[in-house]
Amino acid sequence: MAVGEISAMQDSHRAWVQYNFPGQPAWQPLLGICEEAGELCHAHLKGEQGIRAVGPEKKEDALGDIFIYMMSYANAEGLDLESCILKAWAEVSQRDWRKYPKTGMPAEERV
Repeated sequence: MAVGEISAMQDSHRAWVQYNFPGQPAWQPLLGICEEAGELCHAHLKGEQGIRAVGPEKKEDALGDIFIYMMSYANAEGLDLESCILKAWAEVSQRDWRKYPKTGMPAEERV
């Protein structure tokens, strides 16, 4: 996925939400994220316990729904999801948990 594609998808999603759920408050997609995270955990747990045959479909569906709810939440809060992701990755990717197992970075660089 090229830079800008998530932002473009978020723009399309904003129009879809405005049409289907006008005035949607931020707390609704936030709770949707939690619900879908629960579904992902449920699918993973049942698979780990071996008590249900859980294929990748349930996990894929939950992850996709989490992303869609993330776009809804970002739109409701006036945030650009792609910028949030890029900023977080720029920070997280600099951490070296093998070299600095307690913090991921040297003591002098911790914030």
